[in-house]
Amino acid sequence: MDKLNVLIHINENEKWKVALGNISNLLNDAGDENVDVVVIANGYAVYGYADSEKVSPMEQLAVRGVKFIACRNSFSNMCQEGVACLKEELMPSFITIVPAGITEIAKRQLDGYAYIKP
Repeated sequence: MDKLNVLIHINENEKWKVALGNISNLLNDAGDENVDVVVIANGYAVYGYADSEKVSPMEQLAVRGVKFIACRNSFSNMCQEGVACLKEELMPSFITIVPAGITEIAKRQLDGYAYIKP
């Protein structure tokens, strides 16, 4: 089987449980070595990276090769909207922060990643 390149886009914090379940099912079905999974969170979904209940399963998936990305613009926008501010330096070490999640999504699609939005 050719390697599957899959982009999971999450912009709603309440969608994390479904997304993490989808990723686990994908890896279990196709095999870790046959899938390249990238998760991009923007909007309110970036708060999932600060939720200890969500971070634990993310860490387990990161060990299996899943890449987790956060949108820096979302961090800034949440702060400006008067919502709790997230600090980049307090994010778990397995998370990569990019300037704009939307740009990262477009680049991955250009690279042939299948776009999934739970």
